[in-house]
Amino acid sequence: MKALVLSGGSGSRLRPITHTSAKQLVPVANKPVLFYGLEAIRDAGITEVGIVVGDTAAAIQEAVGDGSAFGLEATYIRQDAPRGLAHAVLIAREYLGDDDFVMYLGDNFIVGGISALVEEFRPGRPDAQIMLTRVPDPRQFGVAELDAAGEVIGLRKSPASPRATWRWWGCTSSRPPCMRRCGTWRPRGGGSWRSPRPFSG
Repeated sequence: MKALVLSGGSGSRLRPITHTSAKQLVPVANKPVLFYGLEAIRDAGITEVGIVVGDTAAAIQEAVGDGSAFGLEATYIRQDAPRGLAHAVLIAREYLGDDDFVMYLGDNFIVGGISALVEEFRPGRPDAQIMLTRVPDPRQFGVAELDAAGEVIGLRKSPASPRATWRWWGCTSSRPPCMRRCGTWRPRGGGSWRSPRPFSG
C-alpha cells in the first residue's frame, strides 16, 4: 500500500497567513500540519508516499526532503493547478500503479491517526473506504449519506440542505478500480475534477 498526500492547494482561505507559506506548512503546536499527516502514514505501516505539489512545491520539498526524516520514501508529483481530488489521483496513476493507496489531504490533522482505517481496509479491500466525523453544520464540507447498515450511499460537496451530519475527514483508502473510475471523468465548471463520486460506487 502507498500513500498519496495532496499538498497542491494554494490556501486562499487562510490568507494572509499563506501569502508567505504553503498552507500545509502552517504550524500546529510548533510543527507543520503536514508533518502530522506524514507521521500518521508512517505509523500505519506505509513507507512509500507520493506528494502532489503545486505552486508551493519548493517549500514543501525543502521541508520534507526525501522523506527519510519521517521513515518514508517521498516522491513528488507536480500538479499544474488545484483541479480537485480526482485529478490528483489521475496524475498519480503511474506512481500508484496497481497498488492499493491511502489518499490524505496534507492540510488535515486527524486525531488518532489513520492506523485503524488502514487496518480495517486491508482484510476486505473494498474499492474505497472513507473516514468520517460528525459535525453540527456540514454545509461547507463533503457530506456522506449512509444507509441503515452504515454503508456510504452518496457523497455531496457543500450541500445547501444536508441530509446527514457526517463529513468526509480528508482520508480515503482505495483500490485500483477506484483510480480507473476517476479516469472516466472530465472537468466540471472552473476546471475542477471533483470527487467524491468516484468513491461512491
